[in-house]
Amino acid sequence: MKTQEKLNFDRIANAIDYIKLHFKDQPDLDDVAEKVHLSSFHFQRLFTEWAGVSPKKFLQYLTVEYAKSILKQSSSTLQDATHEAGLSGTGRLHDLFMTIEGMTPGEFKNGGAALTINYSFAESPFGNILVASTPKGICHMSFADEEASAFDALKQHFPNASYRQMVDLIQQNALFIFTHDWSKLDQIKLHLKGTAFQLKVWETLLRVPTGGLSTYRTIAEKIDNPNAVRAVGTAIGQNPVAFLIPCHRVIQSSGALGNYHWGRTRKEAIIGWEAAHRRP
Repeated sequence: MKTQEKLNFDRIANAIDYIKLHFKDQPDLDDVAEKVHLSSFHFQRLFTEWAGVSPKKFLQYLTVEYAKSILKQSSSTLQDATHEAGLSGTGRLHDLFMTIEGMTPGEFKNGGAALTINYSFAESPFGNILVASTPKGICHMSFADEEASAFDALKQHFPNASYRQMVDLIQQNALFIFTHDWSKLDQIKLHLKGTAFQLKVWETLLRVPTGGLSTYRTIAEKIDNPNAVRAVGTAIGQNPVAFLIPCHRVIQSSGALGNYHWGRTRKEAIIGWEAAHRRP
């Protein structure tokens, strides 16, 4: 006889397989719940507990990933991606991309060709930094010990964008974080580009308080995926916005600092600086 836990696992596994197989039909909650013999309410709660996201969000991730594979084909159009993904219109495709990817389908297909990115270099307490922005928010921030290589790394994220070296208001608001003007933090907007998993990890990092620390395991638990510690570490290492998305606040469960893209010494300095300037 199956235990309740095993029965629940089988139901969610079957639901995931069903959604993967039929995502082009865009099944709704009731459709999938019926397939696993649960009420819609019970299925919604159980799926979210086991998968870490709602059935609707899981369907959106699958749809966008498939649409991205279509858009990568040089001859494809937005209409092709919309039709192949089973969506009702290009407006729906646009909404999904903005929700999941933080960019339009056209921006994704063109590798940022529709984007104009402003960038500038500035001094911080931890060395020179490169900060870049689109009209939607900060899209990149990195410590720039070598300005040329830092700019090359930015261009790899948005290879077809247009670049202007200039300081704008979005960058200025972001740089307030280094002048202890914490009241300005709610004015900082981010324009992130990443996978659904990466975005979820980066969003969780934003909840680690200034002056506080977390661990890779804790972050994995907070995204309801406790076995994904290694994947969490990879996503943290790919964080495109240094300091504002505080990957420096994540350490190993043993208490060791762990790796940091811009150097362990810099990570130590940032953690100490934040602790010293933390609001009581």
